[in-house]
Amino acid sequence: MSGEKMGYTPPDHMSPASRSVEIGPDVTGYSTIKLLAKLTIAVMMKFWAMCTTVLLILLLMYWFYGGWLTLLLLIFALIGLLYNAQDMLLYYPDQPANSRLYVESPSIFGLPYENIFIKTSDGVKLHTVFIKQPEHKLNTAHTVIFFHGNAGNIGHRLVNMYALYSYCGVNILLVEYRGFGKSYGKPSESGIYLDAEAAADYLFKRADIDQSKIIVFGRSLGGAVSIQLSLRPYYAGRISSLIVENTFTSLPEYPSRSCISHIKIPTLFLSGLADDLIPPKMMLDLFQHSGSMLKRLAKFPNGSHNETWQCQGYYETINRFLQEVEEMKRSNITPDSAVTYTVDIPFDDVTGTPIGGGVFAL
Repeated sequence: MSGEKMGYTPPDHMSPASRSVEIGPDVTGYSTIKLLAKLTIAVMMKFWAMCTTVLLILLLMYWFYGGWLTLLLLIFALIGLLYNAQDMLLYYPDQPANSRLYVESPSIFGLPYENIFIKTSDGVKLHTVFIKQPEHKLNTAHTVIFFHGNAGNIGHRLVNMYALYSYCGVNILLVEYRGFGKSYGKPSESGIYLDAEAAADYLFKRADIDQSKIIVFGRSLGGAVSIQLSLRPYYAGRISSLIVENTFTSLPEYPSRSCISHIKIPTLFLSGLADDLIPPKMMLDLFQHSGSMLKRLAKFPNGSHNETWQCQGYYETINRFLQEVEEMKRSNITPDSAVTYTVDIPFDDVTGTPIGGGVFAL
């Protein structure tokens, strides 16, 4: 991004495929028309046999009974077809190209990891990667379950995860939703909720991590998934904190705004103010409606939808939040419950404090 300060610069040897990627419809007229055309073609190709059969039936109905009944049946058929095709607008597991064929490994960074396939409650096999801290830190570090956006695979998030691992000292469980990367199945709202539960259940069974330091972290679509998981009493009771980044208030299948007020665990909202895909005001809306006992909204002026994690102060903001959560546990006293600040100043990488006497802009 031109002129933007970066908190982390990817290594030169990283391929472009490793960059974070989310896909979404553009607001311009041309892009909208192009998207609708692609959707129409995709629907026709996927449901060609069914569409042909329906058209033949409608033609026969028109021949024998007239136009009104045929028109009503046609409208009903189109509504049903669009309802079943809506996932095509939300999930993009095949973008960028070859995302279902090739998933980069953490070994390109020399990170210690385990490649794990877990099974969901409905029998779908999911691909996950557990990146773990060295032996002496593994069972004392925080552990992050990371839920990605609506496109690509976990390999596209490795640059970000390497920095998160290095600067924040956390273990990370990367989860590929059903139908993404090497995971089996087909993406759907109910299915992805089961994927999130399966990932959490897997971590709950690990004896080599600190069960009191499990964090759920979601970006874009992953934010909605994280909110849903944190809403459920069984999981909320075992999750230490929630982090959401550049996510939306609501979609028909993901009503985050109506859910966030019921979530009480500490919550950090990371908002890129240069996000041109999801309006930053949605993050502010979620923050304002959050029912968390300790909530923080960090705003990054140069943060775009995909690259907020590269902004100055990003990882220091996460560290600061995690320190607050641990202090709250130890003291049993809740700090100021709602704080919002703009992060656009240099930080000391070691202490996490502003350099040159600067302060957070409230």
